[in-house]
This record gives sequence, structure tokens and C-alpha cells, in this order.
Amino acid sequence: MAYRAVRPALFALGGGDAEVAHEATLAGVRRIGSIPPLRRLVAGAVGPRGAEVDFAGLRFPGPVGLAAGMDKNGIAVPAWAALGFSHVELGTVTALAQPGNERPRLQRLRTSRAIINRMGFNNAGAQALADRLAGFGIERGNGAAGLIVGVSIGKSKVVELADAVPDYLTSLRAVAPHADYVAINVSSPNTPGLRSLQDKGFLTELVAALVAETRQLDRHAPVPVLVKLAPDLTDEAVDEAVTVCEDGGVAGLIATNTTIDRGGIAVRDRHLADQPGGLSGAPLTTRSRAFVSRLTRHSRLPVIGVGGIMTADHADAMLGAGATLVQVYSGLIYRGPGLVTEINRRHRHDHDRLEDR
Repeated sequence: MAYRAVRPALFALGGGDAEVAHEATLAGVRRIGSIPPLRRLVAGAVGPRGAEVDFAGLRFPGPVGLAAGMDKNGIAVPAWAALGFSHVELGTVTALAQPGNERPRLQRLRTSRAIINRMGFNNAGAQALADRLAGFGIERGNGAAGLIVGVSIGKSKVVELADAVPDYLTSLRAVAPHADYVAINVSSPNTPGLRSLQDKGFLTELVAALVAETRQLDRHAPVPVLVKLAPDLTDEAVDEAVTVCEDGGVAGLIATNTTIDRGGIAVRDRHLADQPGGLSGAPLTTRSRAFVSRLTRHSRLPVIGVGGIMTADHADAMLGAGATLVQVYSGLIYRGPGLVTEINRRHRHDHDRLEDR
């Protein structure tokens, strides 16, 4: 209820510029993380997280995480556990710092409870993120953040596709000492040509190089590598990508990224449908769930389900479709942190009920 009361003012910031509201929200969360008594107060109000979940060899302290894109540069990492998240996926970061696409580049579709973004991997660079995490005392596996820290890595815009592998390797080497897992983002629609890296040949080379590098960096316990897929892939392309990931040593999949499809947009928002970028939020609820269901039926890899999770019922349905964990982004924008509390409460209740049987 509290978030619902402040949301109109938040959405009005910057004359309605959604990125201004995003920056203000992130600054507020960062402040929570920087003041330990405030962090404890927020954690007490939010309540406990859900039951623990095992995924990709890691123990997650709950079912719901924050999707990539919210905290690209890791400025608010100390706060996310207090808000009820079991994990945060930072980034997407690139080897080269880059400003991203021209603003405005983030558009709310309020009636549809959706967002169109064309951010273009705006970030300070993989090494800057690594330095910030080091400053927080966050090293891989040390639990200093109070939750699992994942990092999404992507291709620098100025780097040609032919040179994508060494570009990704640079990012991996920078963040691997601080990340509990690394996610390969080859599915954003906002970097020209990036989605072609999901093609069998490209993806095979990329996965092989990155997984091999993780084994060089730590022969005994390599950092798990995940791959994030787009919901716009054909069934044949999904099957090929799954085979590449299974054969290449990938530890898990994330499904899905934003879509270039404009189905499910409300009539009142149709004037925004031609905006370029990836669509997220409620229009993806059914589509992402169906994608995850097909993925889990055809793959032995565990899946993090993301896309259109706007309620605890949506999270339940995603887990019922075979996902092991869920992530939220647009749902957090429209519902606030109460969504995370709602999902955690439901997950604890379901877990306790199963334990009592």
C-alpha cells in the first residue's frame, strides 16, 4: 500500500521520464544499503525470505531474485538482501564502458503494466563493477552481500561480432573473482547483431571459450556460467541453443529476456508500440511461462524464470512450469517491494506445507 501511494509521484519525476524515476529509485535503495541501521529496519519490515533453493551448485536463500538491468553498476548491492531478494543479477556490463543509446530510452506502458527499453548496455564497464564489488568486500562465495551475486556480461557495442569472444572473455576475467555466477547475455535486442550470437555456431564458440576460461581461473570450483535466451527464438533455435549449452558445460539457463513482439499491449498503449526496444512486463506473463515450460521439458539444465511476473500467482505458475528460481524487474516497478514479500511468503507457506506431509 505504501508503494502504491508514492508511485504516482515517482512516475512523475523528470516530467514522466522513466529513466529519471529509475535513477531516483536506485539512489534510494543505495542509501538503504549504506546505512546499516536503516538496512536492518527495512529487512525487519520486509520479513524473512522464502525457503532455500539449490541451483547450479549454489544455495539461494529464497526463490526470487532481481533481474539484470536494475542495478547495472552494482551501486546498491548491500541493500538488495534487506528487500527480500535471494539474489541480484548485476549488469549487463561490457568490457568497454559505454553510454548506451540516446535518451529517452525507457518507456512505461502503464495500462499494459509493461516497459519498453532500448538502454543499449549503458554501464561503467566490467572492471569498474569488479572494483566496486571489491570495495564492498564482496568476493565469490564469501556471502558478504547477504545474497547470491550474479553478473550479466554482454558484447561492447563498438566490437565487431567476429571479435565478440575475446570481448566477453575480458568481462569474465574482471568479474569472476566477485560473482557467484556469470550470465552470458546474447539475447538483448538493443545491441546491433547481438542476438545472432544465439545461433548455433556463434554460441558454441562463445560458450566453449567462456566455460574453458572459468576452469582456467579456478580448476577446482569454476564459477557457474548461465545463458540468457530470448523469447523470440523459434523452437528449432531453442533446441539448438539447449544442445550447445548442455554439451558446453553451461550450469543453467535464464528465460527469458525482453521481446521485440508487441502482442498483449493494451489499446490505450498502442501508440507506443512502435517504439524500438525490448518489451517486458505483463504482456510476457503467458509467453515467458510457456517458453520456460518447453525449455524444462527438453533440457536437463535448471532454469531461472523471468518475464511478466507481476504477482505471487505468476511466480507460482512459473515455478510450476519447471523454473527453479524466478526473477522480477517490471513487476518491481509496478508493484514495489511488496511483490517480493508476497512471493517469499507464498513460497515459505508452500514449502512448510510440503514439509508437514
